[in-house]
Amino acid sequence: MTNQENGFVGFEYLEVPAKRTMESLYVDSYRSFGWAYEGTFAQEGNGGVRIKFKRDRRIRNKAKLTRLQRQFEACAREIEALERSKTSAASIAAFTIGLAGTAFLGGSVFAYLNGMLPLMVLLAVPGFLGWIAPYFCYRKMRLRRDAQVAPIIEEKNDEIYTVCQQGFRLLTA
Repeated sequence: MTNQENGFVGFEYLEVPAKRTMESLYVDSYRSFGWAYEGTFAQEGNGGVRIKFKRDRRIRNKAKLTRLQRQFEACAREIEALERSKTSAASIAAFTIGLAGTAFLGGSVFAYLNGMLPLMVLLAVPGFLGWIAPYFCYRKMRLRRDAQVAPIIEEKNDEIYTVCQQGFRLLTA
């Protein structure tokens, strides 16, 4: 007697942590591996979500589906890392320039307190530039990195599409 004949279906459950921006990708993609979406729950603190799924324990082609699911998860992690890389180098550069500007302004204040007016002006100019430049530096570096990363992210999305297609074919076979 099978599960369907006696009305019982054993489920396995999966809870996936994700960024809110990736939520729809996970919900849509996991369906291709036999998972049914159960709901999304907000995580405390980090702005992410936990997505809950379930599927029949006796699903056909489970090993192949699991392999494809792992491949999808690797691609999704790579996309998240690429998205983070858009801002990380730009942020570091902007913070460094701002910190250098602060050091120059600190030197300018000490020069003023010691009565060295020419040195104060000489240190204040790069100090104020160090406070203004980070914004423009961040924008320029972010746009440049965005242009570099966009084709790679598109390739990963194409790979996810192919993997999900293969998973869907296994489910319907």
